[in-house]
Amino acid sequence: MATEKKPTIIKKYANRRLYDTGTSTYVTLEDLASMVKRGEDFVVCDAKSGEDITRPVLTQIIFEQEGKDGQSLLPIAFLRQLIRFYGDSMQMLVPSYLEFSIDKLTKEQQKFRDQFTSALPAAGPFAEPTRQAFQAMEEQTRKNMAVFRQALTMFNPFGLPTESVAGTTGPSMEEHEGVSSAGKEGGPDVAELKRQLDELNKRIDNLSKG
Repeated sequence: MATEKKPTIIKKYANRRLYDTGTSTYVTLEDLASMVKRGEDFVVCDAKSGEDITRPVLTQIIFEQEGKDGQSLLPIAFLRQLIRFYGDSMQMLVPSYLEFSIDKLTKEQQKFRDQFTSALPAAGPFAEPTRQAFQAMEEQTRKNMAVFRQALTMFNPFGLPTESVAGTTGPSMEEHEGVSSAGKEGGPDVAELKRQLDELNKRIDNLSKG
């Protein structure tokens, strides 16, 4: 049986030097960026404590790439909104949504490349192929939001009314099985849960519009 290839261990020393244990050579952040682009998996550990510091190192690579002319990928509005999510009630859902979206984009990247390539010879910035390419990306975003909204219902154990994928409202609390009018009147915790779910749906709507 073939054994799964383990990620390469990169050790980071106190002097900030990075050591690739796979090739027994020192590497730079640029080298690690190239490894990521080639699909090579690695884990970065603190050479002294053994702590996994892969996340901050990858973040540093993004910071370096964003600082290069013509390389920026993250719009300022996106960065501002991302900062606002830290410590917010939506924080636990944001990573899953972003991971889902980038995975979809990765799987469909060839289709988008073909559409943009076909748009290049056309005259004018708003040529029909370009418009179609952006429409395809917008449609994918809408699909992402639909799936994300469905995932949100998993956090709704009482079946409280939340906006559906189609934009309609679900059954009221009185209509839902297992939740009585008495429970509505005497259940402040349920009311608070409903308020939080409504707030999450509003934030999702704002996120999709943005």
